[in-house]
Order: sequence, then structure tokens, then C-alpha cells
Amino acid sequence: MALDGLVIAGMVQELNACILGGRINKIAQPEADELMLTIKSDRRQQYRLLISAGASLPLIYFTEQNKTAPLTAPNFCMLLRKHIGGGKFTRIWQPGMERIINFEIEHLNELGDICHKTLVVEIMGKHSNIIFCSEEGMIIDSIKHISSQVSSVREVLPGRTYFIPETQEKLNPLDYESRDFIAAISSKPMPLAKSIYSSMTGISPLIAEEICHRASLDSGRSANSFSETELIHLEHQFDLVVDTVKSGQLTPNIVYEEQVPVDFSVVPLTQYGDFREEKFDTVSGMLEHFYATRNVITRIRQRSSDLRRVVQTALDRNRKKYDLQQKQLKDTEKREKFRVYGELINTYGYNLEEGAKKLTCLNYYENKEITIPLDETMTAQENAQHYFEKYNKLKRTYEASVKLIEETRSEIEHLESISTALDIARSEEDLVQIKEELIEYGYIRRHYTGKKVKITSKPFHYISSDGYHMYVGKNNFQNEELTFKVAAGNDWWFHAKGCPGSHVIVKTNGEELPDRTFEEAARLAAYYSKNRGAEKAEIDYIERKFVKKVAGARPGFVIYHTNYSMLVPTDITDIKEAAK
Repeated sequence: MALDGLVIAGMVQELNACILGGRINKIAQPEADELMLTIKSDRRQQYRLLISAGASLPLIYFTEQNKTAPLTAPNFCMLLRKHIGGGKFTRIWQPGMERIINFEIEHLNELGDICHKTLVVEIMGKHSNIIFCSEEGMIIDSIKHISSQVSSVREVLPGRTYFIPETQEKLNPLDYESRDFIAAISSKPMPLAKSIYSSMTGISPLIAEEICHRASLDSGRSANSFSETELIHLEHQFDLVVDTVKSGQLTPNIVYEEQVPVDFSVVPLTQYGDFREEKFDTVSGMLEHFYATRNVITRIRQRSSDLRRVVQTALDRNRKKYDLQQKQLKDTEKREKFRVYGELINTYGYNLEEGAKKLTCLNYYENKEITIPLDETMTAQENAQHYFEKYNKLKRTYEASVKLIEETRSEIEHLESISTALDIARSEEDLVQIKEELIEYGYIRRHYTGKKVKITSKPFHYISSDGYHMYVGKNNFQNEELTFKVAAGNDWWFHAKGCPGSHVIVKTNGEELPDRTFEEAARLAAYYSKNRGAEKAEIDYIERKFVKKVAGARPGFVIYHTNYSMLVPTDITDIKEAAK
């Protein structure tokens, strides 16, 4: 998940195709370590190029989204406007396979003479920078100043000579000898994948793993333990990957685990097996989509963290309470013994001697002899009464415990269903409805603002392969609405068996559903449940008219009988989501 040398190579191809010969119309610095260049190409098309040297997320790509710039431009932005505002891109290149893009820009100086400057974009993780250099390679300024106190390798300050630091001896993948590759890889006593990316410029751990996978070699095995034949095969796979860069035949793509983007590259990532792959026409399109999707997921996780904490705290408290109540219930199991003791003392205690410590008699319930402990200070009748009192006390405790356990279990199930709803939330709008449910049931205190909370979240909507509409509730309120307001009596209802999950409704329009639609709806119910991480899950399904709401039950909690069941995979990557 990094802009490695291959992705940078693809981006350079795109930059040359789009803006080479174009002129800079506008320069903005929306963030302290970010530039937005507006460029008009020689074909009179306008492009916005976003460049970020952020330590956590360095990037470069074309975007249609504009960003608001501060009212007062930072010094670096003002310097660029002075020198290269209106300048023309005359050359764009990547040195070797480094994670660096050089922009040569032609402009007129104060005397009207043609000059050339270079804008260097270094995409190197926390060491990323944007450096503005003179034609002679002298640093004019940079978006980040790096002094000798910060880095002993290279100073990035005005007046210093610009150079690419060579902290490691690496081979250039675009220009190397076969014997050098094998010697470099095999000489390192480290895992094979690590040996590859530490020996070759611009190769990320992701691509190193991909090359090992294509060569069918164990990436975790020590590089110096492979035979020469295996290393020759490895080099062949490496060459095939590098050749795609040389030829420009790149395939920008993102791989997804379920709905979450995992990695991106400009070569197919075969190491992810059955993960869903989405291809893009441009590297910019790939990068913008990946980072936008990841940002949404990150933002949702951040916004939902407080809700998760509330739910988890309540769950922990109720689970502890449940365990104590179960222990208390277990302690009442001996209540029947005390009742029997009392009855037997009343039956056989008439001839007990005063001060007797026990009574041995026949237990006519089990037809065997039994010995009953007695309090020698009490009469037989008082001992019987004492056991009946203990029996009645435990009986009351039992009845109260059964009721409390049922209430606690219901609360745990409710909280687990909310936790599952948080897991499947895709947007901040989804969280609003979940928060409302937590407020309604007293887990969160409502802060009155005078405004009614606007609910915009809607259920998921899918279309089956046979054209039937399938709806999936994102939370308990939506489950309730889908089942009892949206669904007709002859529509089909699906739910994961014995665990929290979404209600899935299939609209039949009075028709008999094909088997394939039943299977797809069941897979949706499996995926949007607590069992989504399992390979398969058991799903109950029944006509909606047989699903009943329990009086006083929490939203989304229902009962049903005489249902059907099926075991289905939890994968839904091939099920089509309806257009919004």
C-alpha cells in the first residue's frame, strides 16, 4: 500500500501524456506540505495535479476535486508563483526507478530571458519532500527544510546542491546484469522478499512478495538457501514485471477484501487469490479512488470509536452480570432437597428424641434411605419449618433469577446486534441512526439542541442475478422497518441462524423465486451478520407473513416457526448492488 517505483513510473507516463507542453495556470498550497497545480495542456484541457509530501500519506495524482487554499499564501507557494507561474512543462521524468518525479519547467525571468527550473517531488514515506531547484541543481527552496541536525545524510536547505541520497547500494531494475541480480539476492541472509526489495531500487515489499508468489518460492525463506535454478526462475519473473514498466503496458488496479481496499499496484496482484480486483484506466483514477475509499473507512472507524466504546462497556458489564446471575441460579438447584427434608421430617419426626442431631428415614420419592441433618436446639416441627423457609427463599430467588437472566440475555443480544451494525456501517449517516438507538435505550445521554435528528441512511439495495430486488437492513431500526413496513406477506425474509445480523427482504412481486435468488439473498444475510468472517453460515428463511413481532421486544427482534434453512458461503463479491 505504497507508491513504489512501479506506480511512480505509471504516474510519469500519465503526466507526460496529459501535461507535457502544458502551462501552469495556478499554484496553491492548501496544506503545509501539499501543492495543487492547475495546468492547461497544449490541447487546451485543464488538469488539477495534487502533490502531497505528508509524512503519513505522500501522494501525487490528477483530481477533479479542488481544495480551498488559505487566504494568505505560504512563502513556498509565493516563491513558486514568482518563478514558474505561467511556466511550461518541457520534460517530466523518473530517475531510474526511484520514487522521484522531476518536472523541468521553462519560464521567463525578470529580464525576459528563457530559464529552466526543476520541481522535484520525492515520494519517500516520512522523508517525502517537494524541492525547487535552479538549472544548475542548486536548491532554491523546499516545502520542508531538513537541516544537518535532522538528517546526517543530506541537508535540504536553500543554497545546498541537490542530490539523491544513496543510503543503500541498490541495483536499477531498468539497467542491471543477470549475474548482478542473482549475486545481490543470494548474498543476503534474510527472507527472500526482503532481499529483493532491499537490493532493487523502487521495489516495494508488496511487489517483492508478488514476484516470489509468481515464482512459487517461499518469500519467508532465507534468500541464500535457494538454488541457482530457483534464482534464475525468480529473475525471469522479476524481468516480466519490469518489462511491463518498460513497455508502458501497465494495469492500474485495486484489490479488495470484502468491501475494504487492501492494496493497489500497476501490475496484476496474483498473490491475493480470490480477492476482488477492480481495474482503472489511469493511475490517477486508481490512487484517488483508493485514498478516498480508505479515508472514508478511516473516518468511519474514528467516528464510530466512541459508539463502539459505549457498546463494548455495556456488553462487558452485562456479561459480568449474566455470569453472576447464572451462579446465583445454580445455587438455587438445592431448593427441592430442602422441601423434601421438610416433608420427611413432618412425616417421620413424631418419634424423634429431644436433642436429636439427625433423622434417618425412607425417602419415598426415590425409595431409598436418607439421613437429614437436624438442629438439636429445635423441635421436629421447627426443623421442618426451617427447611420449608429455606426452600421458599431459594424458590423466590430462582424465579427472580430466571427473569433477570432473561432480561440480561436480551440486553446482551441487543448490544451484540448494535455492535454488528457498527461493523457494517459504511457512512457517517449510518452511524447517526445507530447513535439514536443507543440514546433511545439509555446507553447515551441525549443532549437537546432543539433540532430533530435527520435520518438519511437507507438499507442496502441489491439486484439478484434474476432481477429481483433484495434489501438489507443496516441496523435494528431498518430491520424493523424492512420486515414490518416494506415487506409484503408473500415476500421472503432471511436471517443468520442464532446470531446477530441484518434482516434481508426479497420482493417477489407475487412470483415464485428462482433457486439462485434464494441462494444470493441467503449469502447477503450471511455476510451482513456476526458470522461474516466465517467461510459459511447457516441461514433461516421464511415468508414474511410468518415472521411475528414480540410485544415489548426491542427493534428488529422477531419470532418465527416452521422456517427453512440453508448453509451458504459468506462471499457476496459477485452480487450486484443497485445503482443509487
